[in-house]
Amino acid sequence: MSKNSEEREDREERQGDLATERDRKVDKPRRYQVILHNDDYTTMDFVVFVLVKFFNRTETEATHIMLSVHHRGHGVAGVYTKDVAETKVARVTDHAKQHGMPLRLTAEPE
Repeated sequence: MSKNSEEREDREERQGDLATERDRKVDKPRRYQVILHNDDYTTMDFVVFVLVKFFNRTETEATHIMLSVHHRGHGVAGVYTKDVAETKVARVTDHAKQHGMPLRLTAEPE
């Protein structure tokens, strides 16, 4: 095989690899909503506190979400990747239990 033939084969092989990488579609990770659910015991102040401390919401944002939970029965605290959403649910649930609050949160696909 001539040197030119070898170079052409190498070039074609590299171009094929690039085309394969270029054509490969990378899906974004699925996003999950962390949803707060209303109950008859958890105080509004505690819900606002949780939203500010664990979800980095402003007082105003937290109050709007808390009112949604109160009036509609649920409210979205934030949207995250699955691992982050599940971690937030676990941490907030533990914190609520430590403070005697039955606050319920779920992580649901968007």
